[in-house]
Amino acid sequence: MFRRNPVLALVAACALLSACATPQQIVQNREDLLAAAGFTIRPANTPQRQDLLRTLPPNRFVQRVRGDRVIYLYADPLVCACLYIGDQAAYGRYRQEVFQRRIANDQLLAAQMNQNAAWEWGPWGPGWW
Repeated sequence: MFRRNPVLALVAACALLSACATPQQIVQNREDLLAAAGFTIRPANTPQRQDLLRTLPPNRFVQRVRGDRVIYLYADPLVCACLYIGDQAAYGRYRQEVFQRRIANDQLLAAQMNQNAAWEWGPWGPGWW
């Protein structure tokens, strides 16, 4: 199957590698998306900032209201020891990119399943199960 379609082999390899990502890699990927979406990165480079960072749940979004604006915070105490700060627009761009990546992954899975459907059952025949 993969000998006939090297592109499918490459896509499958990428999918397998991403499925085996470590928790740190998953957080790093999320943080890359946050930065690309327009979140500001603030390092916890003072004792006061480190204390405040510890009050937030790690690797989770938290909403805070500042005046008449909603602010989104994302604390990472392990990978970068920093706080990501974004407004509603940045959070919306982040969610849209996550959604687009999920659609792309679903399409890849569907393509792989369709490729498997054409697999030659050979000596097993379709009713072996």
